[in-house]
Amino acid sequence: MKRIDAATPLKSAKRLECFIADSEALIKEAQALRFRVFSKEMGAKLKTEAEGLDYDEVDNYCDHLIVYDNINKKIVGYTRLLNQEQAERLGRFYSQGEFNLDQVLTLPGRFLEIGRTCVDPDFRGSAVLTTLWSALVQYALEGQFNYLLGCASITPGPSGFAIDAVYRNIDAKNIAPASIHVHPRIPVPRELRCQRDESGIPPLLKAYFRFGAVVCGEPCWDEDFNCMDLFVLLPLDQLQERYSKHYMRDYKAGNNIENSAVL
Repeated sequence: MKRIDAATPLKSAKRLECFIADSEALIKEAQALRFRVFSKEMGAKLKTEAEGLDYDEVDNYCDHLIVYDNINKKIVGYTRLLNQEQAERLGRFYSQGEFNLDQVLTLPGRFLEIGRTCVDPDFRGSAVLTTLWSALVQYALEGQFNYLLGCASITPGPSGFAIDAVYRNIDAKNIAPASIHVHPRIPVPRELRCQRDESGIPPLLKAYFRFGAVVCGEPCWDEDFNCMDLFVLLPLDQLQERYSKHYMRDYKAGNNIENSAVL
């Protein structure tokens, strides 16, 4: 996986370039994008609001995977990667702050955690997410990871969190067996629950499901982000099979300079 710092000139025929940000300047630009999406757009209560950045202690241990627009010269997509060795140095995966993962982490193999995924609002519906996913898969395959894990957020509708309705919309094949269910440290409070599904399943979570991800039990309530987080586990062997058949084709098309000119 390519690593680029702020001093490295980006010379590419592709409009979108995806790589690991390897400089403080690029990482801060990514954190500024996170702030705009999570704080300004979603209303998250961030302790770093005064700085106009979204960061926490995990940032110092992880890899920052960014999608860079070579025409507009800015970061337009992002996800945070915390691999097995980085999590060991940190002392935990980020998800362990929300869930008890004891049953999941007994699975044989290596884990890679995904988090803080976001796309610039002006670039949604474009090739950004496809580009990001393709690079994520490359990173996972090169690192010989067995599982991707992370939290998928669902914001409330006007009436609250329709947990039962959301779960009814998840296909049975995307629900994990009880043997690897997780337990939320803060369940969604009863007074915040409702019956009417006003939010639906977000596009990013739908993408996880298309690649074989499973939801492992009840959601956790994230008060700061005012959302419920579902813990998602994706076996890499399923991702690799589906990726090779479908996503590489989309990635190649999405990165063709003529096709991407409409972004």
